[in-house]
Amino acid sequence: MAQLGKDSFAAGDRLMPVGEAVELLFARTPCVEGIETVALAEAEGRVLAEALAAPIDLPAFDNSAVDGYAVRFADLTPERESVLPVSGRVAAGHAPGTDRVAGVAVRIFTGAAMPEGADTVFMQEDCRILPDGSVALPKGLTLGANRRLRGEDIGVGREALPRGRRLRPEDIGLAAALGVERLAVRRRLKAAVFSTGDEIVSPGEPLPAAAVYDANRFVLQGLLRRLGVEVTDLGILKDDPERIGAALRGAAQTHDLVITSGGVSTGEEDHVKAAISQNGSLVFWRLAIKPGRPVAMGVIEGAPFVGLPGNPVAVFVTFVTVVRPLIAALSGALFEPARAVAVASGFSYKKKKGRREFVRVSLRLGATGEAIADKYPVEGAAVLTSLTRTHGFVELPEDVSAVAPGDQVAFVDYDLIR
Repeated sequence: MAQLGKDSFAAGDRLMPVGEAVELLFARTPCVEGIETVALAEAEGRVLAEALAAPIDLPAFDNSAVDGYAVRFADLTPERESVLPVSGRVAAGHAPGTDRVAGVAVRIFTGAAMPEGADTVFMQEDCRILPDGSVALPKGLTLGANRRLRGEDIGVGREALPRGRRLRPEDIGLAAALGVERLAVRRRLKAAVFSTGDEIVSPGEPLPAAAVYDANRFVLQGLLRRLGVEVTDLGILKDDPERIGAALRGAAQTHDLVITSGGVSTGEEDHVKAAISQNGSLVFWRLAIKPGRPVAMGVIEGAPFVGLPGNPVAVFVTFVTVVRPLIAALSGALFEPARAVAVASGFSYKKKKGRREFVRVSLRLGATGEAIADKYPVEGAAVLTSLTRTHGFVELPEDVSAVAPGDQVAFVDYDLIR
């Protein structure tokens, strides 16, 4: 487990900007120890522990990008159609003949090695086969057309994948193309998750009056597993400070990260903050964010603790902004913030300066094909359908105070932040 000092996140009690919070996480969170080697088929979603250098050139030889005819460019007549006899045939996976190409065209197929001396390939659909078996080649093709050079994808010894990359299918494909069979990756993080509150029950149980079903635990588990984290579901803890404190201590001893939802505001029944203060250290992060201002960040038994708000939309937003970068820091992963795209606002909106806000929106195409973001009509942080019926967030930075229809705003697709 990564061992953090009790003051690792000490930052006072002020309202903290989101960007500053993320910088603090990366500055003070050590990466967990533990590296293992896994087969490529098991590497998707894992964090690469060591940079991968290309052991070979890719491609390993000059080859044709198309089905057609390989020639020497010097044998062509630039100002008109060229006619060359056809001599030889090279298919993918078969070595070409040893004779150098001179004054002839060689039938070649996609991926086949270029014959010695050939430097240009004509696509078969652009050529005409003449009655005597020769081939007519159109004018206008440039030197090296349709030829893939040895090492043009990546040269031997060059970095193919950086340390800290969370491996995607395309990364694994690159490793496979380089002949790499296994990769060194960081061990998976272990996170403990529970909800707090007398008012919540698990799905499938009888629903008492004035109670609600717990959605947050399931949102969190799904988000964590998408990031490759092993999750322990600790269920629901009632509003009992002693039970909460004991559960936090026990979870922190066997997990890299402990996450709760609910109980971190300033109400008399919000016991998580007090339990952390008594059993570890807590800096109450009042993030300058909406939805989701009450976020607790602390350390217990050497493990980082994050207490998220009780409303499910706020849980989603604060997970994306705080927990996602924390997981990257703990797992030694390169953190890649979701890339926003500019769209036109289809709504009016006012906000306080100094606070970052995430507005749930759906996209539609305008009359001229431009993307327009429409705000979901219900804004409450407890409204789960505001996530299921929209496409993403419009992220409004701290210096913005108002948005008008037609303004350019930054849209982030949900699929890019999960």
